[in-house]
Amino acid sequence: MKRITALGLALLCLLAVPAHAAPAQVSAPSAILMEKTTGKVLYEQDAAVQYEPASVTKVMTLLLVMEAIDSGSLSWDDMVTASTHAISMGGSQVWLKENEQMTVRDMVKAVTVVSANDCAVALAEHLAGSEAAFVDRMNQRAAELGMEHTNFVNCTGLPAPGHLTCAYDIALMSRELILNHPAIREYTTIWMDTLRDGAFQLSNTNRLIFYYEGATGLKTGFTDTALYCLSATAERDGMELIAVVMHAPTSNDRFESCKALLNYGFASYAITPVYPDQAIPPVPVLLGVQDTVQPVPARECSILLEKSKTGAVTTQMELTDQVEAPVEAGQKLGRLKVLVDGEQVDAIDLVAPQEVPRMSLLGIFRGMLDALFLQET
Repeated sequence: MKRITALGLALLCLLAVPAHAAPAQVSAPSAILMEKTTGKVLYEQDAAVQYEPASVTKVMTLLLVMEAIDSGSLSWDDMVTASTHAISMGGSQVWLKENEQMTVRDMVKAVTVVSANDCAVALAEHLAGSEAAFVDRMNQRAAELGMEHTNFVNCTGLPAPGHLTCAYDIALMSRELILNHPAIREYTTIWMDTLRDGAFQLSNTNRLIFYYEGATGLKTGFTDTALYCLSATAERDGMELIAVVMHAPTSNDRFESCKALLNYGFASYAITPVYPDQAIPPVPVLLGVQDTVQPVPARECSILLEKSKTGAVTTQMELTDQVEAPVEAGQKLGRLKVLVDGEQVDAIDLVAPQEVPRMSLLGIFRGMLDALFLQET
């Protein structure tokens, strides 16, 4: 089995988390469970093996659309026109007519809820001029995300020679989408809705949205050759997990496999906030307009931790003896080591929360006089 290294995120302390034994209910041949914020892999089973992803491909399509919206180059209310090519896709669709127009908002809804191939292609053409040009962007973005086992041939996931990815790569692009573009959740959590002023009914292909507590998305896929695929996301107690299965033999298998992975993750792991074990003392300031500065952590810290080890987190503080003015806001004054079972897993800088100006010459002289007066009395 190929070893997989997950990406970390500097905003959280990164703790190596062992992948435990497989949940017994995972019947899909390829699977992975990843925590969103850290990118840590909690479980994997042949997650680097390539398969056809079917419509899970659209996670990348949606990622590029959301990046365009968040950058300002695309608006939710922009009108997108369906081309001859877009309406020819077949498979899952909302039956766009040639030259029919829908807003970006409605097309994103159609792609996320019912996996509409016609809308995916229309969005791709609107952004890049052609589906082929958009696919080039998809592959470029995949390379940037470290998706080493992925090659996209289209933006829909319809069967095509060479259109392949793996469970790990799907987890990477799913993480990028939900971590940096949380507005997509408004659409991925829809169970039932309509288009065309209520004339066209939508029902989510991801049934976990209906019955799994905390489900937040994300995307189903099926073709005769890809079989049943799913990237499922869910959040509980401030921790969001990504479960991916590929090539499951039945639709029920993919849902039950992802459910088993998510249950395993929520039962076994937690995001644990880290605080200093003791109050942080002030640091003396030499020649400053104030005598001390109160250090504060430079960032919040939380650890992805096995629940059995939540009591094993300790901290150690290191502070400079004194600092000479002027002190700049954000200036490092020390660090807070974070340990689990005595092993350091991270260190957080302790910094000045605001500047401390240096005293003027007159202020220094007055301070000397005050000190002298106090000595004489």
